[in-house]
Amino acid sequence: MADDNKKAPNQLNIELPEDIAEGVYSNLAIIAHSNSEFVVDFVRIVPNAPKAKVKSRVILTPQHAKRLLAALADNIQKYEAQYGAIGETGGSNHGPQFPPMSFTPTAQA
Repeated sequence: MADDNKKAPNQLNIELPEDIAEGVYSNLAIIAHSNSEFVVDFVRIVPNAPKAKVKSRVILTPQHAKRLLAALADNIQKYEAQYGAIGETGGSNHGPQFPPMSFTPTAQA
């Protein structure tokens, strides 16, 4: 007698709560790392506002950060194959200037 409720090997059931499914808009990511983790702060910068606010922080192991990098590269390649190259803004005539997207902390806890 087969058990219909059994999951196939390596199958993962992922739940997406409604409040998380709404997402968080970010137009800047700041990345820091130590020898044991990568920290990605997702920030929303609002024009003419004196300060920006971190909207979400994700902490990853170095191994997972590398897998995320590969997954992002794969998805960008697929996106550009379907919709064309993604242009990068830069220079004084292309919108606001953002701080560097990554940095190395000078001190570790």
